[in-house]
Amino acid sequence: MARIDTPRTRSTPAELPTPPGEPPILVTGATGRVGRAVTDLLTDAGVPVRALVRRAESAAELPGTVEIVTGDLTVPGSLDAALAGVSTVLLVWTAPPQTAAAVVDRLAAHARRVVHLSAPHRTPHPFFQQPNPMAALHAEIERLIAATGLDSTIVRPGMFASNALSWWATAVRGDGVVRWPHGAAETAPVDDRDVAEVVARTLREDGHVGGDYVLTGPESLTQAEQVRILGDALGRRLTFEELPPDEFRQQSPQAARPAVDMLLAAWNAATGRPAHVTSTVSELLGRPARTFHQWATDHATSFTGTPPGPSVARSDRPAAPRR
Repeated sequence: MARIDTPRTRSTPAELPTPPGEPPILVTGATGRVGRAVTDLLTDAGVPVRALVRRAESAAELPGTVEIVTGDLTVPGSLDAALAGVSTVLLVWTAPPQTAAAVVDRLAAHARRVVHLSAPHRTPHPFFQQPNPMAALHAEIERLIAATGLDSTIVRPGMFASNALSWWATAVRGDGVVRWPHGAAETAPVDDRDVAEVVARTLREDGHVGGDYVLTGPESLTQAEQVRILGDALGRRLTFEELPPDEFRQQSPQAARPAVDMLLAAWNAATGRPAHVTSTVSELLGRPARTFHQWATDHATSFTGTPPGPSVARSDRPAAPRR
């Protein structure tokens, strides 16, 4: 059973006063890559934020104005303290599906509005229409939210640009030869920062109830082109070498096989046709979406430091595939 801490507020700097009477926004997944960025954006704007974390020590790097509450999506009863007095929730699902219905019921009992970080599983492009358990989970959570009558906004990022770091950084730090399957498969990588900015805006602003936002980068690029662009940003030549899918599967950890099979099916289906590209980021933010080259340039130093842990696909990658 998860331990429930009484909500606590760290000291609030004078330059970011909490508006009197304004309820906090509850951010689940607040220490993840999107949730953390959203938390930073909201606190920078002076919006009160309550972060749901599984372990209090994991929140040590969150902004000092954030209210920290421990809880666990796998234990719905542990969420009551986090939901007390909350009107709006960012739901980033990071748990198995078994407790989804109970969690959504608890959200509906306390909150008025939910922004759900989902996936483009409704998009009629073969890349997003391959069998995918995560897509099915997101669809079920959306159904549950709709059934409660909660005001909702669904944000659907496509393939994240930051996958390049998880997937290719080791090869980049090594001999510069990226051995990867389906080099001709096209995707439209979206910058994590653009996703976070869209999410933060939908949480802060009125007018997004009923919104269903598919977010992609501004250009369709093959995986081989992405490697070349990454090399350009790093100022060195990288080589893409086609890896047979069966070898890719064999080299992957057994626990990652379902995600690997999902990705291989999606890349295979995407080969030979442009990626699905939307203008939603620019429409919502009033500026162009960041390109993959811009992401690679801004994260160049991340490819020269300590290698990340093994990763093929995480729960916040494209769920069809998104996440």
